[in-house]
Amino acid sequence: MRKHIKKWAGIAVLLASTQAQAQTPYTDDATYRGLGAKAGIDRIVHTLIPLIQADARISESFQDSDMLQLAERLAEQLCEFSGGPCKYTGKYKGKDMESVHIDLKISNAQFNALAEDLQIAMERNGIAAAVQNKLIAKLAPMQRAIVTR
Repeated sequence: MRKHIKKWAGIAVLLASTQAQAQTPYTDDATYRGLGAKAGIDRIVHTLIPLIQADARISESFQDSDMLQLAERLAEQLCEFSGGPCKYTGKYKGKDMESVHIDLKISNAQFNALAEDLQIAMERNGIAAAVQNKLIAKLAPMQRAIVTR
């Protein structure tokens, strides 16, 4: 399973480096529905948060974070980017990804670890590989803005 997930993370990196996908939500809701709509996204995020906290590669980065708040914002972002009706409402609304993450000094390895954890969470919630790939294709271009070291 890890080998399969690392392959997907590599695909995500490739997509990010080519900037093939715009950092805009899908205009249709097929991916949103494939994720299980709002309830499915909430389940994915609630599976993801403990994975992040247990992942030695990134857990320290989230030590001082309000994980409940993080879960709410992640759910909004995944919902919006997958073509759902949600809108991001966090304190960074309207700011670009680079300015939000610049001081966090996130590495490629950390970005990839979070992408792997997200894919594990989707897998554990029975999300089809094609739907997972569509969501990752929308999120992957953010790597260029988020990775700052």
